[in-house]
Amino acid sequence: MQLNPVLTEMPPYPFLRLDEARKRAQQAGVTLIDFSVGDPHEATDPAIREAMAAAVEERSRYPKAEGLPELKEAIAAWCHRRYGVEVDAATEVMPTLGSKEAVFSLPFIAVDPRSRRRKVVVTEPGYPIPERAAQLAGTEVVRLPLRESNGFLPDLEELSPEDWDRVAILWVNYPNNPTAAVAGGAFYAHLAERAEQHGFLVASDEAYSEIYFGSRPASALETADRSHMAVFNTQSKRSSMTGYRTGFVVGPPELLRGYRLWRPLAGVAIPEFIQRATIVALGREDHVERMRALYAAKRELFLEFFSHKGVRIAGSEATFYLWCEVPGGEDSQDFATRLLERGVVVAPGSFFGASGEGYFRVALVPTLEECQRAVEILEDVL
Repeated sequence: MQLNPVLTEMPPYPFLRLDEARKRAQQAGVTLIDFSVGDPHEATDPAIREAMAAAVEERSRYPKAEGLPELKEAIAAWCHRRYGVEVDAATEVMPTLGSKEAVFSLPFIAVDPRSRRRKVVVTEPGYPIPERAAQLAGTEVVRLPLRESNGFLPDLEELSPEDWDRVAILWVNYPNNPTAAVAGGAFYAHLAERAEQHGFLVASDEAYSEIYFGSRPASALETADRSHMAVFNTQSKRSSMTGYRTGFVVGPPELLRGYRLWRPLAGVAIPEFIQRATIVALGREDHVERMRALYAAKRELFLEFFSHKGVRIAGSEATFYLWCEVPGGEDSQDFATRLLERGVVVAPGSFFGASGEGYFRVALVPTLEECQRAVEILEDVL
């Protein structure tokens, strides 16, 4: 049989290479503290776990792809409390199997392969799924670099007028993975104006919206005109629910109609007991506040340590990531390998795109005690 060459010719997912390096280190007897992947180690709040267990029924049924009306209402209510915006739960909200599912499926839903408007703009360094999904959907991918000199915001002037008229989707991600940068309301307002002018969709990945250490980050939902704005979010980071696979997309009714058509075909319905747990998670902020305090403590530990060791932090304003300059001009993969051999795993900046070279990412997901042990190890490495 013949496999899809777009799939088989893609470079391996970068973190698969890191998995192999981990295995080799563990086989050599090295105990690892892993800061490479954004999978929180903190316990999911007991009230969420209890809600899930209580919702597991004796008879299991197929869940509806569109999600429970109660969950859609809970998402709309959270958007109103968090951003002060009114969202129509029936026509503008779709619960999803984590945000990754919705991110991946977007170009299959929102790009007409027969149209001239087939460009998908992604930013890099960044999460690779928007680009890989666009490639598999047969679109034209345009990469916009995120440079430190521009606050890790894309320079929209790098796209020509001809490019703008062929853009179908423009992806942004703030608070940003991996750079930890944030974007202000003026940035989203400008994007909304461009989208209205040229007729494309702004896709805003806001998975880290609730992890911040100063003012609450702005959202694309807060723009006056949301007719060309789609926002993707997840409980994975906000509520330490990565294994639950529960997220949502909020967007224009026509886009949501596309998701209603697509998702039953793809078989990505959220189990009802997970939906019930998500309703509880969205209705509470106490566990989110505790989570932010834990990440703040880990962040302060590393800010102080890196300052002491002369490692420059280029981004730390939000998310649970630190985006740091590789010391001494070392190659980012060589640097990460050297640390891994001593038991501390970080992600090389090059894993996130060419613009990430020269940096490394630290995901503050191990426990505070593990973070303190890592600092002791790194004292003799850096």
